[in-house]
Amino acid sequence: MASAEQLAPLLEAPQRGDARAVRVPHRAAGVPVARRAFLSDIATRLENGVASEAAIVVSELLGNAVRHADAMDDGQMLLRWQVRGAVVDVEVTDGGSRTTVRPLRPATMSTQGRGLRIVRSLAHEWGVVGDGVGGRTVWAALGGPSRRRRRA
Repeated sequence: MASAEQLAPLLEAPQRGDARAVRVPHRAAGVPVARRAFLSDIATRLENGVASEAAIVVSELLGNAVRHADAMDDGQMLLRWQVRGAVVDVEVTDGGSRTTVRPLRPATMSTQGRGLRIVRSLAHEWGVVGDGVGGRTVWAALGGPSRRRRRA
């Protein structure tokens, strides 16, 4: 059993503007720790509905990283987010895996396999950056147009 000190999120200095980030151990116990750090930051910065949906997306992305990917070289996973007005962009970076990140079509009675379908239904955009082996970032944007959407 990990101690609270071992699971404490490691806050990182902003890397892009007012972006925030936390590193947590790459295991199931790290998911609620990262989610609490995320929620404590966005609670007063976003509409309640967007904040609630973003917390679900964060939980799903972190849970998928634990179940389906390797840890980063330091044994952790990274959650980054940035709030701009009513929009929040979230990213989860892990050590990657050989599997392709894609929504599944689970059987009706299956108890798993719905994470990315949930993400897809709540986020107005989502995607994957990285080749999957040696590191991958899965991102989602909620609450409005994303910084990732480029118009020609």
